[in-house]
This record gives sequence, structure tokens and C-alpha cells, in this order.
Amino acid sequence: MEQSLQFQHLLELILEIEQIKDVDVLLDKILSSARMLVNADAGMIALVRHDHFERTVLQNHTLQQQLPPGKELAYPTHPMPIDEDSIMGYVAITGEMVNIPDVAHISVDEVLYRFHPQYDTDMQYVAQSMLAIPLKNCQDKVIGVMRLINAQNEHGTVIPFSEKDIPLIRLFASHAAMALERTHMEEALSTRMVSMIKLRCAPGETDAHRDRIAAYTAEIYTTWAQRRGIDQKTIRHYTQLVRRAAMLHDAGKVGISDNILQKPGRLNADEDEQMKQHTMEGARMLIGCQSVFEQSEFHQIAGEIALNHHEHWDGTGYPGHVDLNGHVLPGYADEHGNPRGKQGEEIPLFARIVAIADVYDELMFREGFAEEEAAAIVKSGRGTRFDPEMVDAFMACFDAIRSIRQCFPNKSD
Repeated sequence: MEQSLQFQHLLELILEIEQIKDVDVLLDKILSSARMLVNADAGMIALVRHDHFERTVLQNHTLQQQLPPGKELAYPTHPMPIDEDSIMGYVAITGEMVNIPDVAHISVDEVLYRFHPQYDTDMQYVAQSMLAIPLKNCQDKVIGVMRLINAQNEHGTVIPFSEKDIPLIRLFASHAAMALERTHMEEALSTRMVSMIKLRCAPGETDAHRDRIAAYTAEIYTTWAQRRGIDQKTIRHYTQLVRRAAMLHDAGKVGISDNILQKPGRLNADEDEQMKQHTMEGARMLIGCQSVFEQSEFHQIAGEIALNHHEHWDGTGYPGHVDLNGHVLPGYADEHGNPRGKQGEEIPLFARIVAIADVYDELMFREGFAEEEAAAIVKSGRGTRFDPEMVDAFMACFDAIRSIRQCFPNKSD
């Protein structure tokens, strides 16, 4: 690739990574982009946390081609120690880039690091040329290491990484590190917000209840997505995202009076209307944060769940077609001027899942139904209150639902 075209391509890739708001998606994009810039067959990114690496992403074109469609490479999920004896550890500790023409011929007299081929041996892959790049933040601190493996020429033959590519990949790594730092900060703020809302939540909203809803939702989504043939990378991304977002389904209850939340008997009509406001209150809290979080996917999904998890598949739920202030959207008023309920796929996907999870948990832990009765009630709502596909997914993973319920009992149980 001509240098001018290569530089133009670099700028396009930098613009792309700056738009990504999810850490896992960003890591995957950084690695695939870096491999493309230097035509590397494989690569790995590991983030630095104290004295170990974590949150690893791995790509290998040669090995991926040998797998069935939709299946992904297994990669280390356990923390890996950082030490100067390994190539990535050396780069993390020293902050120096390392360019190795052939890892089988590292001079033990000239450098401290060694190549440890265990993973390659296990995967029956031969690493030869290697370029390990530190990812440094604005304070020049190493926050991760990117390792590119087996540069290739136009014929697919493995060659050393060219010194001409070093300035290009160094510049890209600098922008990648800044994007990672920004996205990490947004993720940390999201996590802190979850913690703050959990502290302020209604007395009846226990940690165990939120944990169960989050785990139920993730399990139902995964089962549904696998049945739909959705790729594993997408499933993993949204499973992690919705697990956190589902915890905030009742976040809006922080704005509801304790007298209503703690009332032992049934609510009267006025109290019931006030209680229903928690859907819009939650959405305002979560979606309203997006000016701060730059259109965070997490807050968008969490807000959609908060607003829509009481909608019914047949359109009889609430709050219906309204804006965040409760005003009826144009064209969606009924004959009395009230908002029409959302129905079918007008209801966001994850809200349809949380609707099932929330009702099932309420039947089990608040109403005291037996397991079989609660499941039967959910099943009876198939096509009326609940999305039929989601009910089928719920029933298909019911063994896992049972295990989740047992893992997160209420403290008084």
C-alpha cells in the first residue's frame, strides 16, 4: 500500500475507533485494525491491571478459517502475571516496543525476555515474526500491550515486520490507548451509577432481586440469540451489557414516595398511577445521562428497559407511546386521548426479556407461588403479555433459571 494511502487509511481507522463506546467491541476493532495496517495474520491485546494482564482479546486468521462458521477461538480468560521473562510482560514493564523477526531465534545473551510457545503448541500454530506494542495513556503509563504475529507478504508468506510500518503502528497505538482510556472511564462511571442507584432503591428492591433479574435476562437472551444463529461475539457483547442494564429496570422507583413503595396492601387508583411513573422516571435518569456519556449503548439499553418493561406484547401494558415527560407521541393517542400501548416488536428486545424475568421473580419471591405454577403462569402469557419467542427461550433454559434462583436467595429465605 502506498504511504499516502496507508496514512489515509490510518486516519479512517482512528476515526472509527473513536466512535466506539464499549470496551470489548473497541478492543476487537483496535486489534483487527492494527493487523490490517501491517498485514498480520494474528494478534492479541491484554490490558494491564496492577501486576497482571486481564481482559484479553485474541484473533488468528489462519486458525479461524479452520473453525465452523459462527464458532470463535478460545482465548485465556484467567489473569496472566506480568514479568520481564515474557515478551508482553517486558513491554508492559519497560514501555518499549519489541520487533522480533523470528521468535525461534531470540538471543538469550542480548535480551531479558523469552518466547513461551505453550499456547501456540496447544493450538498447533507456529508464530514466527512478532511486533509487541505498548498502549500508553496521556500520562505515558502502559495500560495494555498489543502483540501482532506473523506479518505476511502479498503471497501469504510470513515475513518480518517492516521498520517502515513502525511509525504508523506507533501512532495508531497512541490513539487506540486514548480511546481505551476514555471508554474505560465511561464504563467506570456507568458502574458507579449502578452502585449509587442500588443504594437509593426502594426497600423491597433487594440486591438479590436485581441480581436474579440480571442473570435471568442474560440467560434468556443468550438462549434466544443462539437459537437465532447470532454470532458468539455479538452474544457475548450484549450478554455483558444487558446483565448490568437489567439491574436498573426499576431505577425510577427512587422517585416514588416511600408511603407508596412500602404500603402493605393494594394501591388505590391514584397511588397506582403514581407508581407507574417509575418507568418514565427511570428512563429520564438513564437516557438523560447520554449527554454526559456520549450516546452510551449501556445507558440507551438500560433506559429502554426501564421505560418499557411493563409493556405487554398485545399492547395492554404501560406507559405506551409517550416521550420521557409522559406526553403522548403524535399519532398514538386513543379515542380518549390516552397513549396506545406498545405492542409486538415495538417493544425493545431487552425490555421484552426483562418483562418475563420480573414477573417470574415476583411470582416466586413476592407471591409465593410454587416453581411449576410460576412457570405455567409465564407460559400462559405467551403471545398476550409476553413475546412468544422469549417465553420459549425462558422455558428452554429453565434449568439455568432454577439454578440462578437458588444462587441468589433473599436474605430472609
